[in-house]
Amino acid sequence: MKLDIRLPLGLLFVVFGLLLGGFGLAGNQAIYDRSLGINVNLWWGVVMLAFGLVMILMGRRGARLAENSSESPADEVVVRATSKH
Repeated sequence: MKLDIRLPLGLLFVVFGLLLGGFGLAGNQAIYDRSLGINVNLWWGVVMLAFGLVMILMGRRGARLAENSSESPADEVVVRATSKH
């Protein structure tokens, strides 16, 4: 079973990062007076987008490594258990 949680999690963070960053770009700049003029939505959108992209890349890398391996660890345990007899 090749289920990797990093792919849907990365996609979720990319979507939310794009939404939050877009709101930060298109929103009213007057709401950022409380945060010393820092566009918090834009910066956290960028952080979430970067984290999501890293998760997607790590998930794809893990899937590629799983495809390249010839045996799974479970198969290795079965082989070891049967070879001791």
